[in-house]
Amino acid sequence: MEPDNPLLDQYILSVAGVSKPKVCFVGTASGDAQSYIDGFYEVFRNFDSIPSHLSLFKPPAGDLRSFVLQQDVIYVGGGSTRNLLVLWKEWGLDLILKEALASGVVLAGISAGSICWFEQGLTDSVKTGELHPLTCLGFLKGSNCPHYDGEPERRPAYQRFVRERMLKDGYAADDGVALHFIESQLATAVSSRESAKAYSVRERDGQIEETPLETRYLAAVAAA
Repeated sequence: MEPDNPLLDQYILSVAGVSKPKVCFVGTASGDAQSYIDGFYEVFRNFDSIPSHLSLFKPPAGDLRSFVLQQDVIYVGGGSTRNLLVLWKEWGLDLILKEALASGVVLAGISAGSICWFEQGLTDSVKTGELHPLTCLGFLKGSNCPHYDGEPERRPAYQRFVRERMLKDGYAADDGVALHFIESQLATAVSSRESAKAYSVRERDGQIEETPLETRYLAAVAAA
């Protein structure tokens, strides 16, 4: 989302724990749009990494499981979360990714690539032009809402669905914020934008409890 701001991309590579991580872009949610794939390579070739991509429309030769498990980072792009989930389950990629997570592969992504890991997410991929709850992979407990400050309708919709218990309690993130989970627990929230925040959003006695979470601005961390 930020071609001129590499802070989040660099952070994702830094947590891989290897000197030159193999990072694989998965563009299923965008229908493997070539412009999206090209943009990924344009950025990640400038980092100390080994970029590749996985297309389910043109799958890699050989064994899909072996290809995925050889990666250090799986980076999932945005688009239709619903279509992503349907195709992943059809190919068994959801089960392979769960195995990859257990083996220490970093799973990351933006927009649909953030929503997909949770039990539920708020998405516009169920019905065009509208936001609805969607059942996701469930690798992480609760629900997720990206674009909390980037799309005016996101915040009120997410709070309404959580308040009405159509979405579980969860986490919301402004654009430019990454939620970093370790062993299924939120370890930290980091940001590529100074004012961007993450939030815990919960229903309590029919009311919404929105709590800003401590969010580290990565540029300040790098300068310290």
